[in-house]
Amino acid sequence: MRRFILATVLFAVASTQVGCFVPIWSSNSDTRARQLIYTSEGYRHIPEIWERMWGLELPDLATPYRTHGGVI
Repeated sequence: MRRFILATVLFAVASTQVGCFVPIWSSNSDTRARQLIYTSEGYRHIPEIWERMWGLELPDLATPYRTHGGVI
């Protein structure tokens, strides 16, 4: 009985350290790349949102030379 309990505890500890039993991504590299692109598609827009939020995509108005701005 002691051996059965020890084997059960050992199995329980080992099964928690193995990781996921069923892998999330495919083993085929082409399919896995497509799956990763589909999952990270939402993360692709983060730099654009950050630039828009901080106004980094706006033109720089502090030009190094003077402009007239009026009709000549």
